[in-house]
Amino acid sequence: MAGWVRHRGGDDDLVEAHEINVTPFIDVMLVLLIIFMVAAPLATVDLGVDLPSSTAQPQPRPEQPVFVSLRSDLSLAVGEQIVAREGLAGALDGATKGNKDERLFLRADKAVSYGELMAAMNLLRDAGYLKVALVGLEGSGAMP
Repeated sequence: MAGWVRHRGGDDDLVEAHEINVTPFIDVMLVLLIIFMVAAPLATVDLGVDLPSSTAQPQPRPEQPVFVSLRSDLSLAVGEQIVAREGLAGALDGATKGNKDERLFLRADKAVSYGELMAAMNLLRDAGYLKVALVGLEGSGAMP
């Protein structure tokens, strides 16, 4: 009879123990911790891009930023959707709802050459998007 203590006197009355059993509370907290540990990585962008380091001060991001990714195989993606180079303008118009003044965040893999990065920036400019921010990892910024 957990939670009950038999009184030491001669009578057989049961007295309630005034202790809180915290084991179920700890079990619930551990389950919630596991759920959050599994769910947190799933909330990030899931395209594999190896970003270079940067020493620039981080700038505040908008609530729903539009990411354009240039992967190591030179494919372009808007958000997580891979698009052809000729379809980039249409995909950007859909992502920004036609707002050409919205800032785009360009992410490029370290393996991408400078010429390919400039070609991607030219595609953005030709599509009418002139506000482009380059994304990099925060770090020491040391050149390899």
